[in-house]
Amino acid sequence: MGIVDEDIERVRQSTDIVKLVSEYTQLKKVGRRWSGLCPFHTEKSPSFSVNAEEGLYHCFGCKESGDAITFVREKENLDFPGAIEALARRSNITLRYTDANEGAVRSRRKQLTNHVQTAVDFYHERLLNHPDGGPARSYLRSRGFTGEMVKAYKVGWAPEGWDVLSRHLRINDKDLIDSGLGKINSIGKQMDWQRGRIVFPVFDERGDAVGFGGRIMPGGEGAKYINSQECLVYSKSRVLYGLNWAKEHVVAAGDGGVAIICEGYTDVTGFARAGQLNAVATCGTALTDDHLKLLKRFTREIVLAFDADDAGKAAADRVYEWERKYDIDVFVADLPPGVDPDDLSREDPERVRAAIENRKPFLEFRLDRLLDRGDLSTVERRARSAEEALDLVREHPDKLVRDQYVMHIAFKTRMDEAKLREVLDAPRSRARAVPTSRPVAPAPQTDSVEDQALQLLMQGDEMIRALLSEGLFVAARRRDVFIAVRDAPSVREAVDMLGADEADLLRELAASDDDELDAGAVASRLLGRAANRLARELEAQARATGDIAAVASDVKFLRQWAIDLREPRAELSELLPLADWVAMKNSGEAA
Repeated sequence: MGIVDEDIERVRQSTDIVKLVSEYTQLKKVGRRWSGLCPFHTEKSPSFSVNAEEGLYHCFGCKESGDAITFVREKENLDFPGAIEALARRSNITLRYTDANEGAVRSRRKQLTNHVQTAVDFYHERLLNHPDGGPARSYLRSRGFTGEMVKAYKVGWAPEGWDVLSRHLRINDKDLIDSGLGKINSIGKQMDWQRGRIVFPVFDERGDAVGFGGRIMPGGEGAKYINSQECLVYSKSRVLYGLNWAKEHVVAAGDGGVAIICEGYTDVTGFARAGQLNAVATCGTALTDDHLKLLKRFTREIVLAFDADDAGKAAADRVYEWERKYDIDVFVADLPPGVDPDDLSREDPERVRAAIENRKPFLEFRLDRLLDRGDLSTVERRARSAEEALDLVREHPDKLVRDQYVMHIAFKTRMDEAKLREVLDAPRSRARAVPTSRPVAPAPQTDSVEDQALQLLMQGDEMIRALLSEGLFVAARRRDVFIAVRDAPSVREAVDMLGADEADLLRELAASDDDELDAGAVASRLLGRAANRLARELEAQARATGDIAAVASDVKFLRQWAIDLREPRAELSELLPLADWVAMKNSGEAA
């Protein structure tokens, strides 16, 4: 089951990996490669390299590597077919499936999102041009929405009638329900889900229309907001409003990226009004693990842009778990209490920007809010505030972090640090300390001359290909990589022939900057080293058998080459006699 192999190959060949990666990080041409800051981990110096010719990437810091499909899978948290489909859409390629059922499921989803997109266009046009959208247009203007903003966010108007959209769509009952656009009433008639509301279309991170958030007009009856019903294409716990627009700005918002999380649709537009285009919103639900998994593709820094007091009491354990589980840092925007970003963006956009710039770590924000509200006028009251603050500190699972905040409390309350530590440690926290950063895997041992030889081979030099053979590669991984590159039509296909470790090594070498390699020096060193090694092996065999005369001429031949190659040969063809001998020795033809 899956996508037809020919179509997968068409997608690979049609994808410009430099253009794809550049949507997540800025790349600069360096020699034959493209280089930039890694989109998978936080770094200050570029260690991410892209080989445009072979369609491969590798990070020399975190060791992430792969091709365009791997990149999309990792960055968009997609399965293999989903990544292929995402890339196929970019290249306008129609995919074929080897299993009718699998193709049907994906085709069904596309059919439903097309219905939602039709509704987006219908509602948007209704707001812009229809008379019954006049009051909604006036209201939006009063809330600071310009025409450009309305068009950018595809804001629409859902008319008052029971089935205005349904009649426009002309789809069957099942499609209406499965797309979340309507339902069937008690007498079996189609009925629109959104009626008499300003609607904000919700798109998934790929840009597919999946639902709506509908806001009642002032004075209207019913809940202020109604979100699309859960259906085959919409799940509010897995969708973040605005991520389709914000993701590129999230990546560009700072070192490693910054994502602002709001409570409502107009908060997102309010941040945008203030120049903060990296904001998203939950769709009428609390922040979930699935939301964090989504954001983790783009950033490791989350800024909560809503009141963290009440939420903090219930969410502290979850926030600390998220920080550990997803290797993220959770901050809180320094917004004035009781003021939402939408209102503030119209009154004081600079204050909105400052709220993000002055963001505080989650625990620090909660401590400062508590202590700033407390009465610190007497020793007794400072002690009481300090004890309340220590209760918050106890919630954090990391002992080092807790200790740092003891000093923070001591400074603000003018209490003794040692005494505060005694109080903190008295009711021992049962929370297990967890590491605050991802462990760094030890760097694999590398053999530079074998790596350089493989890089030269990938450049397609026929003389290098003639000189290299399996016997020159001592390291098993590099020998396997050599065989794959030698035998495969392309480097990408060589990757597919290898195991995971070997494939990672090949992608790393393909992404390395190899423009300055001296082919003569590399080949001379590799062959000279092989001559020394083989001479020692022959001598050891002769000592074991007592027949030194049988290998004397070969040892002499090899020793002479080892001496001669202390000075590299500029003319590669001069190395052919030794290269041929090593190749025959490896195949059992020389003795």
